[in-house]
Amino acid sequence: MLQPGTRDELVFLPLGGSGEIGMNFNAYGFGPPSRRKWIILDCGVLFGREASTPGVDIIMPDIRFLAERAEDVLGIVATHAHEDHIGAIAPLWPMLKCPIYATPFTAVLIEGKLEEAGITARVKRIPLGGTLTLGPFRLDFISITHSILEPNLIAIRTPLGLIAHTGDWKLDPEPMLGEETDIAAIKKLGDEGVLALVCDSTNALQQGHSGSEAKVRESLTALIGTLKRRVAVTAFASNAARLDSIAHAAQTHGRSIALVGRSMHKIVEAVRASGYLKNFPPVLDAADAAELPARQVLYLCTGSQGEPRAALARIADGNHPDVQLGNGDAVIFSSRIIPGNELPIFELHNKLSGLGVEVLTELDHFVHVSGHPARDELSEMYRWTRPRIAVPVHGELRHMSEHARLAKSLQVPEALVPRNGQLYRLAPGPAELIDEVPSGRIHLDGRVLVAEGEGLSKSRRAMAYAGLIAITLVLDGKGRAAADPAIMIEGIPAPVHEAIRVAVDDLLRRHKRGDADDLAESVRRAARRAAHDAWGKKPVTRVTVVEI
Repeated sequence: MLQPGTRDELVFLPLGGSGEIGMNFNAYGFGPPSRRKWIILDCGVLFGREASTPGVDIIMPDIRFLAERAEDVLGIVATHAHEDHIGAIAPLWPMLKCPIYATPFTAVLIEGKLEEAGITARVKRIPLGGTLTLGPFRLDFISITHSILEPNLIAIRTPLGLIAHTGDWKLDPEPMLGEETDIAAIKKLGDEGVLALVCDSTNALQQGHSGSEAKVRESLTALIGTLKRRVAVTAFASNAARLDSIAHAAQTHGRSIALVGRSMHKIVEAVRASGYLKNFPPVLDAADAAELPARQVLYLCTGSQGEPRAALARIADGNHPDVQLGNGDAVIFSSRIIPGNELPIFELHNKLSGLGVEVLTELDHFVHVSGHPARDELSEMYRWTRPRIAVPVHGELRHMSEHARLAKSLQVPEALVPRNGQLYRLAPGPAELIDEVPSGRIHLDGRVLVAEGEGLSKSRRAMAYAGLIAITLVLDGKGRAAADPAIMIEGIPAPVHEAIRVAVDDLLRRHKRGDADDLAESVRRAARRAAHDAWGKKPVTRVTVVEI
């Protein structure tokens, strides 16, 4: 009989994407705890927001638990190429230095990110429908549909059971570009016996079906036909089928296409390099498109989420070098509002409206469908796979909890609601939470990785709210002021400056001699108190002492 701790176990560990939408990072382990081997499915990011994480471009999972076991990590496997699934591979790969696997289109985008980061790592290409063996894990790539090319459901076979890991998906009978969902292969998994279905929860609260890309193409084509002047369409650049639909609509109505925005150019180039978009029309330079009659041009722009540096935001601000929109022109937002982006998107809408531009969105026209499964699609997946355990991921807790309830209503015996850092044993025996490991977030701050808890964002928010006072004191050998203090004040209304200076001068005038650290703290408090009395806010205040 095996002693506890020596038997093989199949475990699941989410370090990102459970309890949040984005930053997906899921690991599977097999073996006894002391000799466990790991595979990672996806390694994604969240994007920083100025209100909560000022100065932070991207946010990644804290993977220190696996980094400490890097020699046991057999590889990173990407289910598809969205940023929330591959965006952290380049920054975090140096901690793991393991092989990377992806289907061809996804591999092209990962390689581009590695090259930009100056990292020499090869991405091993897996053909569509291919198979990969990593230690005790055999992975089958099964085509499924989503809002990007080459999404894959990964069937993970182990000696203790079969896991179906969906990645992001939907059921679209007419995806317009790329492979259709391989329903027969998924049903075959159910016949074989699925231990656990680890599944996308994003739209678990939405009734019905997510909708088809083919219907969006029809609607966009009809809508663009009604517009008489310049048209700009913004969409997620990664949705190649949507870009193709927009190009089709433009051609139908005699409009030439101009790509506007760096990521739009990069995606179209990557899609073509992977053998797709063979009938995509010739693309004009944005400057050349500006010379065409208004009704003969369509701009395909980045910036659907109100990103301040994206093409559409620059157009709305009137500072794009090649594209100007004005009275009678139209902008179509062929996208949804990602939760948390409401304010910048509505601000963008208002700026465009102020230019006389007609703003058209999914709220008033059928111009977008989701890439994630609604409840009818989730139910279908459970009927096909018939798992023993439901493991909702990729969602906030409310999405995952509702997903778990839906699974139980479909007679799934066990349903988990995992959180990042929770280690679950899936087999042998019933699914069970057996440990919690270090987890959290890492910020890419410029070119530097910093832990979320280091407080940089908090300090920046404080300075943004109430400004900064920096004071330098010069003291002689007896601890007395040897010169007037140097006071720098930033982000504080001018009428408050004098109150701060008077408070510091008064305190120094009363000071005779004493400990330099005590004096610095007294000056800091006096300056901060004076600002608060005059203004009602307490600035970040720093005091430096120079002793001569």
